[in-house]
Amino acid sequence: MSETVVRPAVAARAARSRGPRWRDLAELVRAPAALSVPGDVIAGAAAAGGVRPATPALAAASVCLYWGGMAANDWADREVDALERPQRPIPSGRVQPGHAALVAAGLTAAGVGLAALTGGRRAAAVAVPLAGAVWAYDVWAKNTAAGPAFMAACRGLDVLLGASGGRMRDAVPAALTVAAHTYTVTELSRREVEGATAALPLSTLAGTAVVAAAAAGWRARPPGPARLRQAAAGLLAAWYAAGYGSAQVRAAAEPTAGRIRAAVGAGITDLPTLQGALTAKAGSPAYGIGLALMAPLARRLARKVSPT
Repeated sequence: MSETVVRPAVAARAARSRGPRWRDLAELVRAPAALSVPGDVIAGAAAAGGVRPATPALAAASVCLYWGGMAANDWADREVDALERPQRPIPSGRVQPGHAALVAAGLTAAGVGLAALTGGRRAAAVAVPLAGAVWAYDVWAKNTAAGPAFMAACRGLDVLLGASGGRMRDAVPAALTVAAHTYTVTELSRREVEGATAALPLSTLAGTAVVAAAAAGWRARPPGPARLRQAAAGLLAAWYAAGYGSAQVRAAAEPTAGRIRAAVGAGITDLPTLQGALTAKAGSPAYGIGLALMAPLARRLARKVSPT
């Protein structure tokens, strides 16, 4: 019997006897990638009239839904991952499928419950379809042509969750911008195992340029108070385009699985800079800069636990 077969069997026996370790659970839910999540809610709140007392709790609810979705993703993909990504927690035997399912269901329930408790009916009215979209993506849509659209809808709804305490209609442009970014990342992620042709990263790069321009929201000769937030939004949008865009340029030059996977990772860890630009554009440049500073931290944590 080969060593690659023996090790997962030993890990599985250990996981059954003592339960999964915290590090393995952190890997299961892609813990560092959660740094990209609160920015959805904050950008939505800023666009809908400003950050409110309930915003931090809604951000926590969003993180729960994200982590639950990641656990559901690995639970749904456990047979495919055994062939394509045997190092992941479930196929390697470090987390049992039943434990992963419980984590996914528990975090989803916690996310919806926290949103309803702190944001009321309007937040619940967004959190429930958001949770449904996350699970629909994980168990059905992911490997269909509708996969990128479903994932984009998840992140767009996440922005609207933050806007649920204010003027939600005003947050729709921000939600669409984050959704468009997510679409590009998801399209790339579908080729992170086999690699792609240069056409894929070049097409997503074009999409990234459009997203960055939308986030910058440039206007000729804005009125005095708007100059600061326009400058902040422009700089943060440029930061976003440079970080995520450069990874896609490298992937286009050499579209191997490793370069595509690196571009996906950049799309996840650089998302706070895009959220920061949208938040600054909405009139909260200090919050926007604070969000963008999560990007370097996310990149450092991603070296320890993979965000993809």
